[in-house]
Amino acid sequence: MTTLTEQLAQFAARTSFDTLPTQVVRECKRDILDAIGCALASKGQPKSDKGIAAGFRIGGTGGEATVIGTGRRSSVFGAAFANGEMINTLDADTVMPPGHVSPYVLPGAFATAESLGRSGKDMIAATAVSHEMSVRFGLVMDQTRDHQDGKVTTAPILGYSATIFGAAASAAKLKGLPAETIAHALGLAAAITPVNAHGAWLRHSPPSTIKYLLAGALTQSALTAAEMAELGHRGDLQLLDDVEFGYPRFIGTKRWDAQGLVGGLGSDWRFPSRQLFKPYPHCRVMHAPLDIVVDLIHRHDIRVEEIESITAWGEAWAYVLPSFTFETISRVEDAQFSFTHGLAVAAHRVPAGPRWQDPKVVFDPSVMALRDKVRLEVHPDAVGAMEGNASSRPSRVTIRARGQDFTGDRQFPKGTPSPDPSTYMSDEELVAKFRAFTDGLVTQATADQVIESVFQLEAVPDFSSVMRALVWSDQGAAA
Repeated sequence: MTTLTEQLAQFAARTSFDTLPTQVVRECKRDILDAIGCALASKGQPKSDKGIAAGFRIGGTGGEATVIGTGRRSSVFGAAFANGEMINTLDADTVMPPGHVSPYVLPGAFATAESLGRSGKDMIAATAVSHEMSVRFGLVMDQTRDHQDGKVTTAPILGYSATIFGAAASAAKLKGLPAETIAHALGLAAAITPVNAHGAWLRHSPPSTIKYLLAGALTQSALTAAEMAELGHRGDLQLLDDVEFGYPRFIGTKRWDAQGLVGGLGSDWRFPSRQLFKPYPHCRVMHAPLDIVVDLIHRHDIRVEEIESITAWGEAWAYVLPSFTFETISRVEDAQFSFTHGLAVAAHRVPAGPRWQDPKVVFDPSVMALRDKVRLEVHPDAVGAMEGNASSRPSRVTIRARGQDFTGDRQFPKGTPSPDPSTYMSDEELVAKFRAFTDGLVTQATADQVIESVFQLEAVPDFSSVMRALVWSDQGAAA
């Protein structure tokens, strides 16, 4: 009998650029560009600085893999650690089940592809494998929010640790390992999966600055699994099939759908329709209310000094969690998850991008004062709508100003593939985000080169040319 682990490995080994549907290729390239933009935009942020420092401590200098923005290289392990932390620093990277994926699966693939001189086609195929594998694990396990009988349930054990399978598979694939060896890499990855600590993160404040899962650490585990398999270590190929003592039990999920994990692999691609892009460097839960605030402020030319109050109606489960409702903001990182603070920043017309986590904005007395005028309420239609469409986020915002109420509604936040075509983030809008986030951090020539290279990635013979172009404008040429 072929185990689940072996089936996943066979999928990884047989997938090539030529077997990929056009939409899969497109979404891979779009996510690669977005992740690179998020990493470049993290320049000078505390989490990014710490991730870069740790990456060079781990991997030293003068290696074969680029630490994005710095113009310097480290070992595959060191660069992957740093780049994972950078991609996730602003919390502006894409989301799909089980949550964030890019910071965990792309850095190891970036570093491996660069160090081995793999082509752009190889990088796209590895990205497709990592994303599809990750989204399938996310769909068959406990969700961050489950809806049943008109109620929202949140499992006590949650997290994004299962992205280690996609991360390990993509690295092993780029190494050119056969299906049998990739299977052992996945078996090893299962055994060294980081714990699912997201449930605790949601319920404690202030939230830890490593977030729901330290991206750099997961990249290390995934690369370790691939390296060990290449060296001949044997993984446990039965861990995914054993529901009594294996992976489903020790990772803590109460829901496990084995057929959903492997059914239609290679023909039924599920991640493209579930990949959501984030216009704002803020928790995705608040993106629909942020869309409304931005629209109301600009459409009615509402000034901050005119605002008497802001009331936002949204998801009940999140509006009571300590990680989102804590009141004391002591670090710029805290602003990513304070719902009231995010709405206050948006009302100040601060363009979405790194400035949202500039200390001058985060601790601006005007922002903090408006934050105290924001109230969060439960949207009455939220649960029912999300039962019908998991991407739906029914939201309403009322801004009280000039003695009158200005109200707006959204069903889906911007960046979401939905029945409403306007919510999809087009290629042009994605490029605009990249340019806005990296403005002043890279030269115009660098931005143009990166955008063109990624959108034409199948024509790039050596992926290292893409990575080595990712240099902040004040760092000089790559070493």
